[in-house]
Amino acid sequence: MSLLSGLRRCFDEELQKQADHIRQQLAMGETKPYTEVVDASSADAHRTGMPPLTFMRQVLAACLYPDLLQDDTLPVDVRQRAERMLGQCDGRSVGAYSESCGYEHVQVSVAKFISRRDGGLASGPVFITSGFQRGLMVILKLLVWGSGQSQPAVLIPEPHPHTLPRLLNILGLAALPYRLQERRGWVLEKEELQRAIQASRGRCNPRAIYISNPGNPTGHVQDRNTIQEVIQFAAEENLLLLVDEVYQDCVFGPDCEFLSYKRALFEMGPLYSGSVKMVSFNSLSNGTMGECGLRVGYMEVVNFDDAVLPFVETLLTGDISPPVIGQVGLDVMAEPPCPGEPSYSRYIQLI
Repeated sequence: MSLLSGLRRCFDEELQKQADHIRQQLAMGETKPYTEVVDASSADAHRTGMPPLTFMRQVLAACLYPDLLQDDTLPVDVRQRAERMLGQCDGRSVGAYSESCGYEHVQVSVAKFISRRDGGLASGPVFITSGFQRGLMVILKLLVWGSGQSQPAVLIPEPHPHTLPRLLNILGLAALPYRLQERRGWVLEKEELQRAIQASRGRCNPRAIYISNPGNPTGHVQDRNTIQEVIQFAAEENLLLLVDEVYQDCVFGPDCEFLSYKRALFEMGPLYSGSVKMVSFNSLSNGTMGECGLRVGYMEVVNFDDAVLPFVETLLTGDISPPVIGQVGLDVMAEPPCPGEPSYSRYIQLI
């Protein structure tokens, strides 16, 4: 209780409380210059009214109620996908456990997605997790040792995802803020990273740097030069790169293009590609899927020693199994309908 007593109430909880209060006022007939409240504080897209993708929900429905596969009510590609996923499940049921790191089939689907995204680069080891936060917590636990001047610390952006400081606090990790430059569109400057690391000398032991690209909550998309500077900084300071890339399919601004940190790292040559350690996170909750309630994500680890990977697996066994129906959704995200398939045209319209 002493650890939790120092934690501040999350901003999103306060905003949700205020939104509920306003809704009650509207329901009682109080006049305001608006008629409804859209609460986007939790980044829950479906809560704000975004409709689910038809192909996603049809595949989920068929997996949950396999009798739907017995007729032609659903498109043939939906039925084929559901059959394929049920074939991975013990007893052909999504009610059965999967492996603690996720179905191998889903891991392979995600690895292929990463390779396509990164111009053919092979994926590193992939772990399916019970959401992005769970994956991040597992990796952060690998950093926890020491106290006082040796207390492990993580560089985090300011502003940052609202759950990040609380997660670090729970694990006993120090937070080292680095300021994003608002006047320049929330860009990240290497000089600011250097300032933050210098300020930590003699106070704690920086072990990792947290990057959000595209930025949460700023929306800023980093260019290649910025990404390369961050990678160089991580190499100079021997920091683990923790890269939140959950909004990678939400880049719409002019002259903006998402470039993964993994691809940029390997295009910098062997001096960096063979030494800089990195974990990239993605989630079904964010982006065009917005399936927060399915609670599943993945992480790709790069340049980890083979001896460390079993510890990652061991920490994930605490969940027994990532949500199986969420893994079905993740497989859809990683391998959506292709041109020529019956569901493709509708999927493209909705996406």
